[in-house]
Amino acid sequence: MMNYTKYRPYPTMDMPNRKWPGNTITKAPVWCSVDMRDGNQSLEIPMNLPEKLKFFQFLVDTGFKEIEIGFPAASDTEFEFARCLIDNNLIPDDVTVQVLTQSRPHIIHKTFEALKGAKKAIVHLYNSTSTLQRDVVFGNSMQETIDLAVAGAKQIKEEAAAIPETEFFFEYSPESFTGTEMPFAVEICNAVLDVWEPTPDHKAIINLPSTVEMATPNIYADQIEYCCENLKYRNSIYVSLHAHNDRGTAVAATELAMLAGADRVEGTLFGNGERTGNTDIMNVAMNIFSQGIDPELDFSHIDEAVKIYEESTRMSISPRHPYAGSLVYTAFSGSHQDAIRKGMEAMKQHPDHWEVPYLPIDPMDVGRNYDPIVRINSQSGKGGVAFVLEQNFGLYLPKAFQQDFSTVTTSMSDRQHKDLTPADIYEAFIDHYVDGRAPLELVTYKEIVLKNHEDVAIEAECNFNGKPLTLKGTGNGIISALCHAIEDYFHIVMEVVDYREHSMSHGTKSRAISYIQIADNEGGIYFGAGTSSNITKSGLRAVVSTTNKIIR
Repeated sequence: MMNYTKYRPYPTMDMPNRKWPGNTITKAPVWCSVDMRDGNQSLEIPMNLPEKLKFFQFLVDTGFKEIEIGFPAASDTEFEFARCLIDNNLIPDDVTVQVLTQSRPHIIHKTFEALKGAKKAIVHLYNSTSTLQRDVVFGNSMQETIDLAVAGAKQIKEEAAAIPETEFFFEYSPESFTGTEMPFAVEICNAVLDVWEPTPDHKAIINLPSTVEMATPNIYADQIEYCCENLKYRNSIYVSLHAHNDRGTAVAATELAMLAGADRVEGTLFGNGERTGNTDIMNVAMNIFSQGIDPELDFSHIDEAVKIYEESTRMSISPRHPYAGSLVYTAFSGSHQDAIRKGMEAMKQHPDHWEVPYLPIDPMDVGRNYDPIVRINSQSGKGGVAFVLEQNFGLYLPKAFQQDFSTVTTSMSDRQHKDLTPADIYEAFIDHYVDGRAPLELVTYKEIVLKNHEDVAIEAECNFNGKPLTLKGTGNGIISALCHAIEDYFHIVMEVVDYREHSMSHGTKSRAISYIQIADNEGGIYFGAGTSSNITKSGLRAVVSTTNKIIR
């Protein structure tokens, strides 16, 4: 049994007048990708220089305007990457690179050496502030922790002043923020801001990271709201988020913290990062998109994001990953499939407003197509089968016909222990219902309008068990006439319960298809279909195809 008694619940915030639960997200935050640093440092095999350059360009193409490119003082590789981007003029004018530094003099100095020649850059200063880190790791008092941050802030300001050709922006993170007493977190951030003296025209960034996710997302939101209300220079700073996913709720924590007043979000594609990872920035952006808000990031070709991520990180995207997984727009359940089919049909009435059950966004918006939305296995129902035939082959089966065919496909999938492709389903439909020619086959026919002009007669030349056979009958239509002819010859009863027909296009030829449902005198129900370039002949073939099920 797991020993839960050694853990303590995380304390809540005493905020009876909290505002964030009644707020809504109305615009995209400022996005900052930390894939090149926080994401890259967590990889078993970090990206090499060509991989970094390719990934950086992808982030630019996606629309990121702020990209953390590394910790230049941490290693020669990190330093060289910064220099490569700057020396080769690979940073677009509207993109600001960000670098990370601890509050240590030689590290700060080397960080600025790495940035010489850049047009714009964010220098991101951090030191750990949590009670646990202060007591256990550093042995520092609150005041010593503040002094360390302030010293770093002053050096950064001085180093930036020595490189006037670069426009510098400053960012400060009280690392392990969520484990820090909130009044102290505000105090240390305000001490740093007093050094930097930001203005509305040149803002600083206060990044409040959930370095280790320690509580439910609502508590992170409370902490952010508290800081937003107590930080100085509020109109001159961006309050930034950097949530980790230790409890599996980084995306939720980020969204609630945005409601609480945060302006900026740091994260990685697909949540890559230390331990359980960072906030999945694509996930948050697409959630915003699904609410009718411009996310200001372009994931219209999401498979490209999957490809570069998997190539660069050597990790795989789960098939159930939100928005990007291979199965996230796929339904196997029969009831889900039926709802999707009806929703897609209803979309014809309001094409500008997406509203389809079980599909929060249109797969087309992220570069997917409709082919895999419905996949047929032993759990699927008639709606799914109907959807596949409609979308892929232009076949619109009547409801009872759908039900009968679903038993065929369910049995096939169960027997083969796999899901069925559209081609499998189409082939099964053709084999089971369409133009059956044994033992009875229609060769040719002649229609005769009788003198009363209300009935018709048919003379059908057929083969029965390979031998010629002429069938003659009358009825109030040619379908009825053929049924009566068959009844007379084979001594059976055939009641047409349902008959439908429509034109279809499959391949290069346009043909007609007819569906028929026939009941016999013993209560049996039979289904068949016929195709032809001639609508009348397709109906007659449907009758013959169904007859072959009855007389076998």
